[in-house]
Amino acid sequence: MVDTPNKDLLKVAQAVRENAYAPYSKFHVGAAILAADGQIYAGCNVENAAYPEGQCAEASAISAMVSGGSLEIRQICIVKKGGGLVAPCGGCRQKINEFAGADVPIFVQGADGALQSYTLGELLPAAFGRNNLEVGT
Repeated sequence: MVDTPNKDLLKVAQAVRENAYAPYSKFHVGAAILAADGQIYAGCNVENAAYPEGQCAEASAISAMVSGGSLEIRQICIVKKGGGLVAPCGGCRQKINEFAGADVPIFVQGADGALQSYTLGELLPAAFGRNNLEVGT
């Protein structure tokens, strides 16, 4: 596994975090994806007064990646404001799984600068994915 994120990935995640729309929770998160095409795609969380209608930063970054024409995640970095680290929620782990293998590194960072890395397989063991579906039969 890669021990450090792509040199620009962390900077992009930190920058996009500043655009998060989080008037209710004040929980600002930014995410950046290094895709197989070599491009970096970013997203931030966007809340909504109807709470379940918001979107996580990771989902926003995945949408940007797919919109940009790429379908494979090589690395992802997630940053938040405030102390401590934040790992992707369960729904985002599943969304990442759609476009990444179990060995893909996921880097998380809190405002204090501490950086932790996981593989998708560590965060989502025994994942359900396209291999579990009988597509095309």
